[in-house]
Amino acid sequence: MKIEEIKNGIVIDHITAGKGEELYTLLGLEIPVAIMKNVNSKKSGKKDIIKIDGEIVLNTDIIGYIDPCATVNIIKEGKTASKYGVSLPKELKNVISCKNPRCITSCEQELD
Repeated sequence: MKIEEIKNGIVIDHITAGKGEELYTLLGLEIPVAIMKNVNSKKSGKKDIIKIDGEIVLNTDIIGYIDPCATVNIIKEGKTASKYGVSLPKELKNVISCKNPRCITSCEQELD
């Protein structure tokens, strides 16, 4: 299988295998995206990769919440312009919701 390279965009790499789909969903990406699952990795055995074709602002807190070992690569004109790691955020607001129908966040919709 061949996934074309992107000219300008973002590659989220080193995602723990199986977490790519959840990350994609929480980021709410609505531009062209390629999700590669269970890609061979020398460091971790298997990993997921998300390639985003386009320049957007990413919420790195979401990436850090799903997988603090992931890396973000900014691609400009077909080359890696910058690369950085993410970390587990101290606080995460309005990203996930409690599944308990009696939770105060379910009853009080205006609460973060």
